[in-house]
Amino acid sequence: MTTRRNRRWKPTVGHVLLAVLGATAHAQVREPHAGYIYPAGGQRGTSFDAVLGGQYIEGATNLLVSGSGVSAQILRHVRVLSAQQLNGLRNNFEKYMQLVEMGRTNAQRKAEAEELKQRIITQLREIGIDEFSMRAFLEYRRMMSDPKRQVNPAISEYVKLRITIAPDAAPGEREVRLIGALGMTNPLRFQVGVLPEKCEKEPNDTGPNVVSGELPLVLNGQIMPGDVDRFRIRARKGERLVAWAQARALIPYLADAVPGWFQAVLSLRDLEGRELAYCDDNRFDPDPVISVEIPADGEYDLEIRDAIYRGREDFVYRIAVGRIPYIQGIYPLGGPVGRPTTVQLTGWNLPQPAIPFTPSAPGLQKVAVRAGELLSNWQPFFADTWPELYEREPNDDGLRAMAVSAPVIVNGRIGAPGDRDLYRFEASAGVTVVAEVFGRRLNSPLDSLLRLTDTAGRQIAFNDDHTDKGAGLVTHHADSRIEVTLPSNGVYIVTVEDVQNKGGADYAYRLRLGVPRPDFELRVVPATVNLRAGQTVPLTVHILRRDGFNGPVDLRLTSPTNGWSLTGARIPAGADYVRVTLTGPVSTPSSAPITLKMEGVATIAGREVRRTATPADDMMQAFFYRHLVPADSWLAWIAPSRLGPMPPVQVTGATPVRLSPGATASVRVRVPMGAGRRRFHLDLSDPPEGVVLAKTNWSSDQVELLFKADPEKAKAGVSGNLIVEILADAGGRRIPVGVLPAIPFEIVRQ
Repeated sequence: MTTRRNRRWKPTVGHVLLAVLGATAHAQVREPHAGYIYPAGGQRGTSFDAVLGGQYIEGATNLLVSGSGVSAQILRHVRVLSAQQLNGLRNNFEKYMQLVEMGRTNAQRKAEAEELKQRIITQLREIGIDEFSMRAFLEYRRMMSDPKRQVNPAISEYVKLRITIAPDAAPGEREVRLIGALGMTNPLRFQVGVLPEKCEKEPNDTGPNVVSGELPLVLNGQIMPGDVDRFRIRARKGERLVAWAQARALIPYLADAVPGWFQAVLSLRDLEGRELAYCDDNRFDPDPVISVEIPADGEYDLEIRDAIYRGREDFVYRIAVGRIPYIQGIYPLGGPVGRPTTVQLTGWNLPQPAIPFTPSAPGLQKVAVRAGELLSNWQPFFADTWPELYEREPNDDGLRAMAVSAPVIVNGRIGAPGDRDLYRFEASAGVTVVAEVFGRRLNSPLDSLLRLTDTAGRQIAFNDDHTDKGAGLVTHHADSRIEVTLPSNGVYIVTVEDVQNKGGADYAYRLRLGVPRPDFELRVVPATVNLRAGQTVPLTVHILRRDGFNGPVDLRLTSPTNGWSLTGARIPAGADYVRVTLTGPVSTPSSAPITLKMEGVATIAGREVRRTATPADDMMQAFFYRHLVPADSWLAWIAPSRLGPMPPVQVTGATPVRLSPGATASVRVRVPMGAGRRRFHLDLSDPPEGVVLAKTNWSSDQVELLFKADPEKAKAGVSGNLIVEILADAGGRRIPVGVLPAIPFEIVRQ
């Protein structure tokens, strides 16, 4: 007879799946999130302490920094206790001190005191306190009770870091992600610079921090509710002082704040309180820049605050201040691939008024200049393969409209308030013409308006704002676009103007005029994928269709391919997005993040077109708006598990599932849950309108899914993927613990 004591328990597949999915449930419900890093950058050749705030970031083991030359050491994790927990910990301290006093004459009380001490030490370590003392606890409570502190669950924890930047680290923007017990966070922006850096020291609301050292330098700080940060700097007469703040550039969108970012305000005053310069927005950019010629040698106070005196830990800023080069605008905004373009520069402290620039490939490039060791900000420059022209003035009425031949790109600018630019071209009846302005997407302040007329002045087409979902950081889509089929042979006129009748040297644009160029771009969300070995996770792939392309796109992983798979990897014709699933390898997980790459393949005008998917995060702005914010890299983290890889889950039935309105259709899925399946439920996640999971029929190792299409709501012709969630019973609640591989479907006519 085998007793329970010496019987060796062997987990079944169902038990393994239950345990792994249970761990996955914990991880999915508690997805690690990074809200801010402070300071959000540092100087090459330095080491400094930093704080990364977020949620579910316990067990942090590493800070992953893109590029080379930047490393970090995890010092400790600090989480926030509720008021009830704080009071309970204080009561434990007081009880411990009473037991210590009684333990001098009572051995039992002494043992109880030691047991309570160990419990308190555990509690303190959970909130990042290594010192066992009432003093350390009271300091923690004082910090958590700061009236300026606004508790926000998304940034309620933080990890203290020590960051080291090598002397030869390349300057510029990096991405940082924290790796912890629950996985890897979303990316945050981090700057590697060449200037000395200073961090604010509170209090500096009423009296400024006196900044030691020579300008230029970078000032770092955080704005709390009602906070005004002041820095006293020394400047010389006649120098052009530039103060360039980065706030929204560091954290583009805040989900729970209006207008959706830290709206910084900068001002510079002399010691008599006279304001020398002030900036709220730098034109349309929320991050302020001030430029002023210093009137006299001496000290000046630089002030930064939020426009409406809000604040929080994620209201992080960096201010580069001094005689630094800053580009305010360029002209032209682009040029031909492989040919040099002379780019004119406007701004301050620039080493030359123009630079040559030769783009090597089509698309967005970056233009910047160097003044000694100092690198300026960068401006976007768009390269193309079409013929290019420059506008010729005068061209502001129909009689003097500049003649062009499509296809063409015209580089122009609305040079003064009230200016407008007219272009005339000949075309035949039935030809489809696209006229599109690229201005705001290339950092021009132009709020363009496009008008297409015939020579008699009859308006054929008109557009003010055209939304481009590929421009995830633009909130006012001020560029214009017209696509129209021309009614007759003849001469047509395109007019470009500013809606607000503004103008100037920086009001530049690129006008694309010609037949449509059907194309597409892809965005894959999220930019960070957390999973366990063999697990299946959902992704969303957005397609940005250009110039009328409406066809299907097939998706595939180009790296890595061994052990990784995509299911439901097709964007249907006409769809704006598709939800697919990604399954990781069942092999032993790597100790490092894995770089993923995806491409889409389509046939356009008889030729195969391939486009690489750009990783992005779907970010919310001000409780409502959503934006696809691109990231530099698409990374996956396979979390280790002592229980081994997930058992394979496979769709074994025929797909796509064809659904007729009012009818049901079924598909079989191999789900090796065994006896543990009774603890799980299946349901559709974000289903197409009118489609429901009507019934599930379980057998020993598979489940039959019966889907039904509502005759009133389901629309014939709709296709895509059905994503089925696995839900676990947990204390009367159903918690999502995973998904089945995507199930392609199509709604067909009865």
